[in-house]
Amino acid sequence: MQFDLKNHFDWWTYVPGASWRHPQGPGTTLKGLHEHPVVHIAYEDAAAYAQWAGKELPTEAEWEFAARGGLDGAEYVWGDEFEPDGQTMANTWQGDFPNENLLTDGFEWTAPVSSFPPNGYGLYEMAGNVWEWTTDWYQEHSKIEQSCCGSFNPRGGRREESFDPL
Repeated sequence: MQFDLKNHFDWWTYVPGASWRHPQGPGTTLKGLHEHPVVHIAYEDAAAYAQWAGKELPTEAEWEFAARGGLDGAEYVWGDEFEPDGQTMANTWQGDFPNENLLTDGFEWTAPVSSFPPNGYGLYEMAGNVWEWTTDWYQEHSKIEQSCCGSFNPRGGRREESFDPL
């Protein structure tokens, strides 16, 4: 069966009761997931945790800078090849999404943190695995105003202009 990727209801299912404490729905637990990223949290949850930790969520530009680990302009956060020398670099879907996941990275769901090599800044899982929260909306980098003088932290786009891959 082929799915229409433009209609996420064809391949995504809402699971009532799924939360960070019950990541795959009611009756599931965090057992065996202590090294995995937290899932099913709202923006407000992430922001509150960051504040509690004395930190703040990054802007999209700050996150992108950190994710690149010193690389600039590469296709992926680790370079230009998806699997350099055949090595899987992130927990992503392998195969015909959402019809067949080949699991060549070894993970059907999330992967424990540090399952893949760190980037140039020593940060793990900056691509794949789970989506990350930032304080602003995604904006194509070509649409961000450029400064003539030094580095700055550009703010992302507006919600109605945000990138929708589908």
